[in-house]
Amino acid sequence: MKSFFRKAPQFWERRGPTSLLLWPLSWIYGLLIRLGKLLSDLDFVKQKYSPVPVIIVGNIRVGGTGKTPIVIALAQRLNQMGWKPGIISRGYGSHPLTQPTQVFASSNPDLVGDEAVLIAHRTDNQFPIWVFPKRSASIAQLLKHSPDVNVIISDDGLQHRGLVRWPAREGGRDVEFVVRDARGEGNRFLLPAGPLREPANRERDATLFTGNSKTPRSAGDLGDYFQGRRAFALKVHLNTPYQLHHRENTKTLDEIAQAYLPNKIVAVAALGNPQGFFDDLRKQGIAGKCIPLPDHATYTPEFFSKIKAECILITEKDAVKCTHIQDERIWVVPMTLHIPDDLAEWLQSILQRPDPNRYTL
Repeated sequence: MKSFFRKAPQFWERRGPTSLLLWPLSWIYGLLIRLGKLLSDLDFVKQKYSPVPVIIVGNIRVGGTGKTPIVIALAQRLNQMGWKPGIISRGYGSHPLTQPTQVFASSNPDLVGDEAVLIAHRTDNQFPIWVFPKRSASIAQLLKHSPDVNVIISDDGLQHRGLVRWPAREGGRDVEFVVRDARGEGNRFLLPAGPLREPANRERDATLFTGNSKTPRSAGDLGDYFQGRRAFALKVHLNTPYQLHHRENTKTLDEIAQAYLPNKIVAVAALGNPQGFFDDLRKQGIAGKCIPLPDHATYTPEFFSKIKAECILITEKDAVKCTHIQDERIWVVPMTLHIPDDLAEWLQSILQRPDPNRYTL
């Protein structure tokens, strides 16, 4: 079942016999969601707020929509604006964690998750990063070890009820982002008949559009798909590739396209939406075979040795899991993302709101 959700089935994209057959299970899943929200709203268990603002970068669709590059870009932009960000994550793709664990660029992705290691690597360990399924525990440990942190960025966590927040749309200073890529909400059914963790009309403070997704002019343009007051388009850029174990060796994508025949180039990606990476490569003139893998898949030397190619292109998320592989054909394609000024200014206005006398962890 775990691998099933890591690789989206085709029937999730449009309604048909299979999705309709599974719809009763989706209805039960939706009922459980509503029940969980009701219990949370009734506040049976006293919950504690974070003493610093929390920014949640999540999605309502199973599988990656480009959250991790956004987390990296947000941390870097907030730091430029004078904030001291810290980052928390569940540690997807790792072995079960028994306690909050700090992540560094040198950490083993099998133990703490590939996305967390990627963030540490891309930011040169500039920001404290902690992983654990119980995110409030991660926040407590992060602030204990890094008391100067004054804003927390959560990589995913929209569906985590234990991460208590007062959303910006309700006058608070916590922010809930829903990330949406070109696939949208698919057939709009909840799991397992469709790809949605929550209904498409889930409230949010803003929607972040990545990839080739089109930004609506207003909330009404998407009807019940879009329940936030704001939408921002974030464009991903592919930067100059470098050789896996020789970072100083670089080639532009144009140079790679000129140096190798299309049948000698293979692109590999273990992402929630690997097709997005392949499409971006094609736009840069890279034509070749594409091998999509389930999100968080692991790599072995044998896997690459079986690939008949002169140049193998992988993402940075894949690269953190390939440090033990010696193959001169592997080139890493970095991806960067720019935070637009209007988004940064809006965030600044929210984060500067006064602390509403919250409980602390």
